[in-house]
Amino acid sequence: MTSKRTRRSLAALAAAAGLAVGGSAVLASAAEQSAKQQKANASEITETTVDPAIWGKQFPAQYQTYLETTDQQRTRYGGSEALPRTPTEADPRSVVTQSKIDEDPRLKKIWNGYAFSVDFREERGHAYMLEDQTYTKRQQVVQQPGTCMNCHASVAVLYKQLGNGDATKGFEKLNQMTYQEARKLVTHPVACIDCHEPGSMKLRVTRIAFMEGMKALKASQGVKDYDVNRDASQKEMRAFVCGQCHDEYYFKGPEKRLVYPWAKGLQVEKIMEYYDEAGFKDWVHKDSGAPVLKAQHPEFELWNQGSHARAGVVCADCHMPDVKVGDETISDHWVRSPLLNVKAACLKCHKGTEQEMKDRAEAIQDKFFAMRNKALDATVALIEDIAAAKAAGKSDAELVAPRYLQRRAQFYFDFAEAENSTGFHAPQESTRIMGEAIDYARQGQLTLRDPRFKPTVKVVSISTAAPGAAAQPGQPPSGTAAQQPAQQQLTPLNPREPKR
Repeated sequence: MTSKRTRRSLAALAAAAGLAVGGSAVLASAAEQSAKQQKANASEITETTVDPAIWGKQFPAQYQTYLETTDQQRTRYGGSEALPRTPTEADPRSVVTQSKIDEDPRLKKIWNGYAFSVDFREERGHAYMLEDQTYTKRQQVVQQPGTCMNCHASVAVLYKQLGNGDATKGFEKLNQMTYQEARKLVTHPVACIDCHEPGSMKLRVTRIAFMEGMKALKASQGVKDYDVNRDASQKEMRAFVCGQCHDEYYFKGPEKRLVYPWAKGLQVEKIMEYYDEAGFKDWVHKDSGAPVLKAQHPEFELWNQGSHARAGVVCADCHMPDVKVGDETISDHWVRSPLLNVKAACLKCHKGTEQEMKDRAEAIQDKFFAMRNKALDATVALIEDIAAAKAAGKSDAELVAPRYLQRRAQFYFDFAEAENSTGFHAPQESTRIMGEAIDYARQGQLTLRDPRFKPTVKVVSISTAAPGAAAQPGQPPSGTAAQQPAQQQLTPLNPREPKR
């Protein structure tokens, strides 16, 4: 773990190298900030002001903390380390983060055939959200759509520009572009205008997919015509502005429309049911031939099922707590793990010392991580069993059930794994999900071993054909159950310990 002084030095080096956040140097000098404060003019901020540096003239304290998202410090189970690299023409970054797939090669196994098996690194702060996606090796192995820009860049103004004033039409146009086309249209990572109304500074949701997702979710709960910006409370908005991007999603149809799959609910079972009914898959697994799913980062979904949400504690309370900057108390825009800011983030509600709070959080994460390792081992074992059965001559029709159980086990595992709190946002639910993943993986192995075994869930046949292609011969119609012959269990990999 780097010292605070070292981290400040790294940030200064990044500024000297010309890394841009909001079009300005990463960290401006105190003199420059003072000059900007003196020139503060509220009239400069309009509905077309994307550059946070301009907002920073009126709100220098918030802007200064926003610039701190260049910081790179990891916690026990997450966060990033600043690793130097030699810049190239294809990737000019001089600093990156540690590779998750190199740290745990089992992840390459479950994502085999998908771009995440090529490059998947630890997350960095908001300052890097656009840069790191631009230069990931995933861009080199697959043609990503402009849809990705919805959460990796400031697009609130772009929506209206592309749609001639109609944000929804602009959203639809952005989705249908290639990533390279869309990337030319954006300059900044998430910016002030994406969460605040100019002038009033009132919180607002600008992401169309979140608006549509919440409308579908509320409809499933009997609430008609829900409008998040009209109907949400101020406290809800302090979670919703974060939930705009920190959630599970998929690209729907040839138009690659960004959709949050919440029409049945936020629980993993409901999202799984949604995907099964839609017949959606992200890819066909290279080893097993299973039509599988890649979960993204469902922080919003799992936070909703945790004790903090039930107590009325929202994202900003912990990740953007009140801090004092000079004589001013503000909401800290240095968005980071509460474990790096325990006093401000935790001790306003909890009794105890900073170390006690950190120990409590890490004890929760320790238990979750142990279950995570078991679930990953079980999923890998099932994949290898299916691959062995396939090599031994089992037909696609015979493998429908074990492949579906892989799909289910893998998505459950990934749902809790990709969620960026190592189980903390909803400890009981996250651990339950990992337990379910283990169970589905072992049921998949039983379907290979014993044709009489009946899974505890309905087996759904998802086509393994490419979009627009005919279904593979011999594959049962969607929604049918199938029982499969035996195949021996392979020895699971050894669980790995977290990096300390």
